[in-house]
Amino acid sequence: MDEKEFMRGRVYGADHDDAGPRHGRTYAELVAGPLDGLLLDVTDWPDEASAESVALVTEIGRYGPGGRALYAPRPADRRRFDWHGDIP
Repeated sequence: MDEKEFMRGRVYGADHDDAGPRHGRTYAELVAGPLDGLLLDVTDWPDEASAESVALVTEIGRYGPGGRALYAPRPADRRRFDWHGDIP
């Protein structure tokens, strides 16, 4: 199993041992970039917050440890956040 396959379906920021989605929570899928396939928990986000981009900390992006990957929701599909690049 490669790293991408291992990460698919796991929740961003969850504990390694219990990283699967939880019942009653709402998730958006991260598409492309270093976090491709991870799920982002958006359960408690107000509707207007899901219209903005998010910078998610990742060690596997262009800038290594401490870097961030930018994701923004698709206009036609709020359950998918597309990658828009990395920032330091």
